[in-house]
Amino acid sequence: MADKPNYNRTRIACYLGFITQAICANFAPLLFLTFNKTYEISLGMIALIPTVFFFTQLVVDILCGLFVDRIGYRRCVVASEVCSALGLIGLAFLPELFPNPFVGILISVIIYAVGSGLIEVLVSPIVEACPFENKEATMSLLHSFYCWGVVGVIIISSLFFTLFGISNWKIMACIWAILPIYNIFNFATCPIERLTEDGKGMTYLQLFKLPLFWVAVLLMVCAGASELSMAQWASAYAESALGLSKTICDLAGPCMFAITMGISRSFYGKFGDRINLQNYMIGSGLFCIVCYLLATLFQSPVIGLLGCIFCGFSVAIMWPGTISIFSKLLPLGGTAMFALLAMAGDLGGSIGPAMVGNITEYLGNNMHKGMLSGVVFPVLLVICVLLLKLKKSTAEKTE
Repeated sequence: MADKPNYNRTRIACYLGFITQAICANFAPLLFLTFNKTYEISLGMIALIPTVFFFTQLVVDILCGLFVDRIGYRRCVVASEVCSALGLIGLAFLPELFPNPFVGILISVIIYAVGSGLIEVLVSPIVEACPFENKEATMSLLHSFYCWGVVGVIIISSLFFTLFGISNWKIMACIWAILPIYNIFNFATCPIERLTEDGKGMTYLQLFKLPLFWVAVLLMVCAGASELSMAQWASAYAESALGLSKTICDLAGPCMFAITMGISRSFYGKFGDRINLQNYMIGSGLFCIVCYLLATLFQSPVIGLLGCIFCGFSVAIMWPGTISIFSKLLPLGGTAMFALLAMAGDLGGSIGPAMVGNITEYLGNNMHKGMLSGVVFPVLLVICVLLLKLKKSTAEKTE
């Protein structure tokens, strides 16, 4: 009698996959000033690093829906860890191998961004295909590991730099590469099921013809924008508009935001079987609106700071919740759906912060009004989920 597949190994591999993605997305930004001083790279050029990272992820998101089903999930997800490890190691060595160190940095960023993009698209459907009970809670808990990864990258890297000096950042880059190297073995050996039968998954064109799919895209854009508009601007906003110190701003920005987001996702992962997901998303969206208003309409730095911090709690369910809702509503969506939803989330993560920055500049560098503009995204999200509930309620009454 064959042994029963151990899907807990798959779960652990996926958890570590999201931590790997957090390392890829958040380690290099800790070194921007170091790159500026060590390699004499202008801050304007350094600003291209996150742009290249997220653009590469967007390209990978689009391509995944075209080739992953043909190549196979296992090969692609193993490749994601290989690229992540190679990119992090390359970050330590490639800048020294080029006359222009910035070229070496960008090549490394592109390599690990490919890995990060593959993780973003593949890990959620791998978990969705496993026979876990209460998929919504499992998905939320899965995505919480990205948040804990962000916290770990910031705290552990900062502690390493304090103890051994920022000049040893290359060693830290290689240390972080150990995790994806270890996870190569996990993904190579754990059980991985197919999300749909061969040839049964929907194509991009089939998805584009479904009005319901465009609701999913809008929800993901709003989810990404609601999260990143606050996350990327929280530190600068707290420093310039609230008049807080740089240390407090950094903690209140990426670190505390990620902690509250991780707590929220872990909470739903633990108790999600007792909570209606759509109601929880509506409540989270309303709370997000309140957080934006607290952060922007009050002059008190304490109230503004609390708005920034607890916004992380409010946005936590939006991304994984949307994936869970439409995995049920569009069960044949397959890899193409997960790829396009990831792309939509990344697109929102680009649109939101850019809108906040441009409006801030247009209004004479008024950060309060610039940040307030971000409230449009949770408002749209709440409206979309309410429409989904109304549609479901109407359909049940007519049956």
